[in-house]
Amino acid sequence: MSTTIPEAYAPAPKGITLYTLGTPNGVKISVALSVLGVPYKSYLIDISTNIQKEPWFLEHVNPNGRIPGIIDTTEGKPVRVFESGAILIYLADKYDKNYKISYPHGTPEYYETLEWLFFQNAGVGPMQGQANHFKVFAPEKIPYGIKRYTDETRRLYSVLETRLKDNKSGFLVGDHVSIADFSTVGWVAGSYSLEIDLKSEFPELHAWVERIIKLPGAVEGFNTPSPWRGFTTGPWKADL
Repeated sequence: MSTTIPEAYAPAPKGITLYTLGTPNGVKISVALSVLGVPYKSYLIDISTNIQKEPWFLEHVNPNGRIPGIIDTTEGKPVRVFESGAILIYLADKYDKNYKISYPHGTPEYYETLEWLFFQNAGVGPMQGQANHFKVFAPEKIPYGIKRYTDETRRLYSVLETRLKDNKSGFLVGDHVSIADFSTVGWVAGSYSLEIDLKSEFPELHAWVERIIKLPGAVEGFNTPSPWRGFTTGPWKADL
């Protein structure tokens, strides 16, 4: 049965509408949009209420019932894109004609961007997500689960640390920020939840998070659709 989007969550008549929350996956898209300078409308999706599982959300935003998701009505007919990595690629292809946050198709940097984008989606996100679950959210604290996934998160951080040292530009790919950085920064910036001290353990990563926060538009993106907990309860400052 076809559903309609409630008026309270209606997409913009023209432009991008972002359905999101200030999670590591959610801030990927709002930061990318804000740094890129693309206007967008955003809705806070309170996943604790399971609104993301409602029929209208599943039909029009994300059939997997997750955030973030976008609806783009720029060209009239709504275009739905879900999965954060797919959204970032879509935004780069559609709106980054001057390669501010991406690289031209076919270049070595383009494929390196995909490598690090998928590294986050297949590695950092799932492993750190499990570490967060066992350490912060699980009703029963299981030392094995906490240690296994926190250790793997640290190992993945060490790969990122080495990459930043080797690349020397201050970003994961090429000579400027890219969607690979936006895909990863929310996760790494949340390392304090796992009691990982970035500044002492992974100084390159610590400096990289601060570098991204300083980008024009980044703070606005982190604070969309609500104040980012990395600023409110975490160690990061919006006025670096």
